Amino acid sequence: MTILQKSRQMSLLFLLLLVLGSNFVLYNTEFGLSVLEGADNGVVIGSLFDFVIIAPLLFLGYKKEKSVKQFILLMSAGLILARFLIPIDYLEPFVAITWLGFAAEAGILFLELLLLVTLFKFLPKIVRATRESRLPTLFSFSSAVNQYVKKHPLIQIICSEMLMFYYALMCWRSKPIQNKHTFTLHKNSSYISFQIMLIHAIVIETIGIHWWLHEKSMILSLVLLFLNVYSVIFFLADIHAVRLNPVTIDDKKCYLSLGLMKRMEIDWDEIEEVIIDKEVLKQKLTKDTIDFVARDVEEVTPNVILKLKKPKEATLIIGITKVYNKVAIKFDDFEAFRGAMEKYKS
Repeated sequence: MTILQKSRQMSLLFLLLLVLGSNFVLYNTEFGLSVLEGADNGVVIGSLFDFVIIAPLLFLGYKKEKSVKQFILLMSAGLILARFLIPIDYLEPFVAITWLGFAAEAGILFLELLLLVTLFKFLPKIVRATRESRLPTLFSFSSAVNQYVKKHPLIQIICSEMLMFYYALMCWRSKPIQNKHTFTLHKNSSYISFQIMLIHAIVIETIGIHWWLHEKSMILSLVLLFLNVYSVIFFLADIHAVRLNPVTIDDKKCYLSLGLMKRMEIDWDEIEEVIIDKEVLKQKLTKDTIDFVARDVEEVTPNVILKLKKPKEATLIIGITKVYNKVAIKFDDFEAFRGAMEKYKS
C-alpha cells in the first residue's frame, strides 16, 4: 500500500513538472514561439487554466492536502506566475485577470501583518503569563501565545525566533529546575560538547573564508556571514534550551523537549504501551517515531519507547509541526522516570 501511495505521489509530481515545464517551453523557447505563431487566444486561456486549476490540484494531490485556503493561495500564485511567464504580447487581453492574483496575495499579506500586530499587542500579557506558569518556558510561552493569538504558521515561526534569541542572549545566568518532577536527557551524552564544537568550527570557518570570499563576491560573503552568525546564535540558544528545559511531568502530562529542535506534550492516558525490551529498542526507529535522544560520539539507543493510542503532534524547528505514533526517549536516569510514570499513569 505504501509503495502504491509513493508511486501515486511521484506520478502527480511528474505531471505537475510536466505542466509547468511545457508552459515554460511554449513561451520561452524558439520552438515554443514558432508553435504560437498564428495561434489564437485559446492557447493562452489553456495556459491560464493550467496555472490556476490544474497545477494547484496536482500540487495538493502530491502533498495529500484537502484545503480550500491552500487552493485559493495556489490559484493566486498561479496567476502571478502566469503574469511573469507569459509574454505580455500574448497575455495582454487577460492582464486584468492576473491582477486578481496580486490582489489576493496582498490581502493575505495584510491579514498576516494584522496577526503580527496582534502578537506584539498582546506580547506583555504573553510574557507575564509565561513567567507565572510552572511549565518549562518552551511550553509556557507557546501556550500563552496560543491563548492570546490565533494559531498560524507565521506566528509559530516568529515565536520560534523569539525563543531562540531569548535563550541565546538572556539565559546565561539561569539555572535549570531540578526536582523529583524533572528528568534530564543530555548529561550522560556529548550533546552540549558537540554543539560547542560546531560553534567553534563555524567561527573558524567565518574568520578563514569570509575575508577571502569578500574579495571575490561581497554579496556572497555577506550572505555567508549572516548565515554563520545566525547558526552560532541558534546553537548557543539550543545549548541553553537543552540545559534549562529538562523533561517535566505532572499528574496529567509529560512535557518532552530536546532544545529548540523538538518538543511534545503527552497526556498519560494517551500512552498505549511502554516498550522497554532491549532487543526492540536496538532496532532502527520507524518513520512514525520521534526520538528525544541526545547525540553522542557513539551510537545511542533509547531506553524507552512510548507507543501512543493515536497520532500526536510534535513541534519541530522553526515551529514546524508533525504527527507521530511513537516516542523514543533516552533518559539519563530512566528508573527515576519510570517510577514517576507508573505513579501517574496507573
